[in-house]
Amino acid sequence: MSENYIHGSSETERQRLALMNELINQRCLDALGLHEEELVLDVGAGTGQFTRMMAHQLPHHSSIIAVEHNPDQVQAALQLADSDSHHCVIDFRIGDATQLPLESNELGQVDLAHCRFLLEHVTRPLAVVRAMVAAVKPGGRVVLLDDDHELIRFWPEPEGLAVAWKAYYRSYHKLGNDPLIGRKLVSLLHQAGARPNRITQLFYGACAGSPPFQGIVENLIGVLHGARQMVLAAGEISASDYDTALDNFRAFAELPDAALWYVINWAEGIV
Repeated sequence: MSENYIHGSSETERQRLALMNELINQRCLDALGLHEEELVLDVGAGTGQFTRMMAHQLPHHSSIIAVEHNPDQVQAALQLADSDSHHCVIDFRIGDATQLPLESNELGQVDLAHCRFLLEHVTRPLAVVRAMVAAVKPGGRVVLLDDDHELIRFWPEPEGLAVAWKAYYRSYHKLGNDPLIGRKLVSLLHQAGARPNRITQLFYGACAGSPPFQGIVENLIGVLHGARQMVLAAGEISASDYDTALDNFRAFAELPDAALWYVINWAEGIV
């Protein structure tokens, strides 16, 4: 992860990301609609949880190039891939998303380029999408998934949480990042030279009594806790107010009528 990643790179953060992957990967895979793609590019692959899931669904003759900026993440991805039997070959590479580590004979040959939860954490999201478009063959697809952090609601609303959540996502600006990038995905595809052809939203919410509820709440508490230092440095909320909101969020998880509504924005373009 880069210096622009607001949540840091601790082992706790890796565990949180693993939990989030468990909660959303299947619906992301269903939306992606893999077919007979021969070459897939996964940009910002992290430790490769979703990459390996794609590899299980693709045919044996396919291959995936998985690009990740952080060498530690790539090392972890390689170790996890060694212990997992999947259908197609995954080639993990260290590289910058704006200057993808592709060979000259790979440019313009990719059937599908995919990135998820990356554009909100980079200062030049359009440069990333342009690099993805340049990698894809005519008729191939570019798929972007990312957050619009205003699209979340809690009820009954925990006292102070709305203020803390807004302070959290506004602190992205301190890093030069965009917490509302999810609403701009179609524009990015268009500006990068792809033809937008589909959008949707993947629901990432639950209510008390539904199996994923506790995991989703745990993940979002981890989001706020992991970003605490950066949020407080941005100066929009006091430490006591932020911590009280987190405590109230934890109490919310025990309510019998608690509901959490959240979505992930999804957009596809054709090259």
